[in-house]
Amino acid sequence: MRTYLAVYLGSALVALLVTPLSMWLACRIKAVDRPGIRTIHERPTPRLGGLSIFLATMCLIVCVLFLDNKIGEAFRDKPLQLVSLLCTATCIFLIGLIDDIRGLPARFKFLAEIVAAGTLCYVGVQIKNVAITDTIILDMGWFAWPLTVLWIVGITNAVNLSDGLDGLAAGVSAVACAVIAIFAIHSSNNVMAVFMLALLGGLSGFLFFNFNPAKIFMGDCGSLFVGYTIASSSVMCMTKSSALVGLALPVLALGIPIFDTFFCMLRRFLERRPLFAPDRRHFHHRLIELGLKQQHAVIAIYAATCLSTGLGLFMMVRRDIGALVLLGCILFLVILLFRVVGAVRFRDTILRLQEKHAIARQQKQEKKIFEHFQLRFRRTQGFPDWWEAVCEAADSLDFTWVSLTTTMPNGNTQTTVWRENSSPAEKIRVITVTFPMTDAVTQQLSEFEIAVKVNGSLESASHRAGLFSRLLDETSLGYSL
Repeated sequence: MRTYLAVYLGSALVALLVTPLSMWLACRIKAVDRPGIRTIHERPTPRLGGLSIFLATMCLIVCVLFLDNKIGEAFRDKPLQLVSLLCTATCIFLIGLIDDIRGLPARFKFLAEIVAAGTLCYVGVQIKNVAITDTIILDMGWFAWPLTVLWIVGITNAVNLSDGLDGLAAGVSAVACAVIAIFAIHSSNNVMAVFMLALLGGLSGFLFFNFNPAKIFMGDCGSLFVGYTIASSSVMCMTKSSALVGLALPVLALGIPIFDTFFCMLRRFLERRPLFAPDRRHFHHRLIELGLKQQHAVIAIYAATCLSTGLGLFMMVRRDIGALVLLGCILFLVILLFRVVGAVRFRDTILRLQEKHAIARQQKQEKKIFEHFQLRFRRTQGFPDWWEAVCEAADSLDFTWVSLTTTMPNGNTQTTVWRENSSPAEKIRVITVTFPMTDAVTQQLSEFEIAVKVNGSLESASHRAGLFSRLLDETSLGYSL
């Protein structure tokens, strides 16, 4: 126990000493987060706080390797997995550091996370079994690899995306480290207990400078390193104890960041935006919009996190189906919290899903029409046949009218018009588009004008107009009037 206490206090002390140096270095190399539309802070703030967390954690872990006691021996008994975790976590930290200094594409960081998680799987760090009760054990089989990679990458990005308020990511991650450390000690997993206590100490020391008003941010180097280490350590706890609580406790501790990440990605998917596009509609943003100050919003999330993990600790003494029921109830309460603050609206989500499905189905039908008329236009011979194909396409794509105006060599103009057979009695909305054209044979200038019914969606109308313009591009007029 003295070793555990020394690891925590030593890591916290190193973080307290190194964080001011990280602030100085960040200002020196201009790794500063400036106020903008995506941020809440109002003044430039250094963003290399992850450097102090990383150094504090690694220094204490390396020191434990040389201890002449039971914990030091436990570290030396698992060289491959331990070295793999240290090396991959260091790589993730360095990638985050480069991103903080120079910037990296999100897909590159995502790929690095997958490679790092795959490396751990290769050396045997996998979620192979999950014991629901003493008699019900789920054997993951071949699914252990993708499940482990998904778990590590998902937790890493959840922590990364939660770093939106002063002290939020560091505080929530500290709670996660604490409960995983408790579970590791309960399971006699000395290695992971030291890992989590070293990281907990680093976060505690860093929080002294990071709580509102923050003097420094952890940056991607910190959030990615912390998230990856927590996720990987929880899996390594599972390799020794397959109890469900080994995964449940990190989920409960990081429940708000995890669900926040899921709901944000779902929202971006429904809005047809990149999944990692920035926005200001996270859970903590909703608390701010409800009138809470930063400190109060962060403390509220701390309280919710501590409550859910506190209840989750009761799962450690249950080895029956009751543990699973308790987990489900706590997760339901977390989701209900999102609903209460307005971070998710289930009815709107269902409507958006239906709308997205309807748009996808409509565009699929429109694409079939386009492909049909591609062949139809290629078989046309002479202007009358070509114009007939134009009229058929306009009718199939739900146009109101089509007009072709050609300027003759003598300056006169000739206009050919098609209109739909039955005009509706009520007034309809249309968008009109004009295309300039040149006759491929006579080089005469022409102007094509179309009126497309909106039919409830400007996007649908513009999509049909775009398909029609592709038909004109692919099948040049080539016929004089």
